[in-house]
Amino acid sequence: MNPKEKCLIVLEVADEKKMQDVVVLDLRNVFPVADYWIIGSAATFIQTKAIAEEIKKTLDSYSVQPFHIEGFDAGEWILMDYGDVIVHIFREEERQYYQLEKLWRNALLVYSKELQVNKFNEID
Repeated sequence: MNPKEKCLIVLEVADEKKMQDVVVLDLRNVFPVADYWIIGSAATFIQTKAIAEEIKKTLDSYSVQPFHIEGFDAGEWILMDYGDVIVHIFREEERQYYQLEKLWRNALLVYSKELQVNKFNEID
């Protein structure tokens, strides 16, 4: 499965599970480890875990396994490493604190429902 397909599946799950302020950053020209980061937030620990569980379950059904999942027990910031796609699920407070979008401001914004940006048709 290519990175674009992974992103679209994660975005579908994120929408179903009501993940908030979801963005996709294209890091291919600024970060050598992953092509895309998906960043979103949830109001509670329970919701961050539920989102992560559903993403894993859905990608598992396509035989796509994560290399690593970090932060699941705490639920404040769950990082799901799928190689070329990394998913960050934050509790709202942690997302405001870490501000990954500002840290990686040189990355291309591929998707943001709130900003009405969807450039998936422009990428491979």
